[in-house]
Amino acid sequence: MPLTEHQLRQFQTYYEQLMEWNRRVNLTGITDYDEVQVKHFVDSLSIDLTLEGATWADGNFALLDIGTGAGMPGIPLKILHPAARLVLLDSVTKKTAFLRHVVEELALTEVEILTQRAENVGHLPGYRDRFDLVVCRAVNRLATVAELTLPFCRTSGLSVIPKKDGIEDELSQANAAISILGGKLRTVQQVAVKGLEHHLLVVLEKTSPTPATYPRRPGIPTKRPLR
Repeated sequence: MPLTEHQLRQFQTYYEQLMEWNRRVNLTGITDYDEVQVKHFVDSLSIDLTLEGATWADGNFALLDIGTGAGMPGIPLKILHPAARLVLLDSVTKKTAFLRHVVEELALTEVEILTQRAENVGHLPGYRDRFDLVVCRAVNRLATVAELTLPFCRTSGLSVIPKKDGIEDELSQANAAISILGGKLRTVQQVAVKGLEHHLLVVLEKTSPTPATYPRRPGIPTKRPLR
């Protein structure tokens, strides 16, 4: 992925601000410079590999990052695609305070930051069925993440969920949930990058509207994943 000098400076500033804030707010357990580059930044940018063939991927597409934490993968993808409209969603106030700060430091435009739960925002007309790409790095069962992401996707939009090797059983158990939520499994893509050899990208495609029941109220998708 070709990056301009300006984009590289943005990533350097992002790293510096992340380390400064991490001293007083728990944003990441990864602090080594090289590890941050690979396990946070490159890992986030690898999601771009799944967008090949998407007619909207080179334009002003709408991107939502659920449970974004310190802003990944949303902010790295926004740096790569500066014309994209980005919404960063996290329920922790201290984390969204960092996000507001770093978005200003990086001079990013068309970025909205929400301190809310995805289960609540997923029913709001301004966000439901509005996004071309929804991403979520949250460590959770695939059926749970599908319930949190697919309601936000437009028809033909994508939900991209990073995972690790060995998810065959999890995928099998999630098939019914994905279908109920109006989606289908598009692909599972291996990330062939040094340092990320065991990383996968599960790509779901929205094929029909998600029933109004979903997502269920806060906490339920995690406690009782759809089967």
